[in-house]
Amino acid sequence: MSTKIVTTEGHVALKKELDYLWREHRPDITQKVAWAASLGDRSENADYQYNKKLLREIDRRVRYLRKRLEDMRVVSYSPEQEGRVFFGAWVEIEDEEGERKKFRIVGYDEIYGRMDYISIDSPMARALLKKQVDDEATVLTPTGPKLWWVLSIEYPQ
Repeated sequence: MSTKIVTTEGHVALKKELDYLWREHRPDITQKVAWAASLGDRSENADYQYNKKLLREIDRRVRYLRKRLEDMRVVSYSPEQEGRVFFGAWVEIEDEEGERKKFRIVGYDEIYGRMDYISIDSPMARALLKKQVDDEATVLTPTGPKLWWVLSIEYPQ
């Protein structure tokens, strides 16, 4: 199972998503299901079937978010982290061919929908932990080890 840690921003975003799903989206879909059910034969009613399926998906996500938020530990920035790569850091790296990447190391639940976030559980994040600027990190990839250099480390304040 993945690490159940999250940044402050990630925790706020997950709580916001839960609130939206429970207070706005679910009541709207419930109303549509009730309207579609009032039309009669439910077996051939596409509105009813689609919205009922959507309601199940919303309920599944609400259950998941409630359980995850209950077990999560919010990890905030600490001044001792300065100058080294730890959870929550924005890291810019470069490889031998000059390819550059910049991303933030966050919890498993925060990476969805963000191309500039990577999970703390990823091989890249594991290789970069505790590194400083100008340190090199070797990341094991399916094609073999790849060497990266740390160019910069920033923490959101």
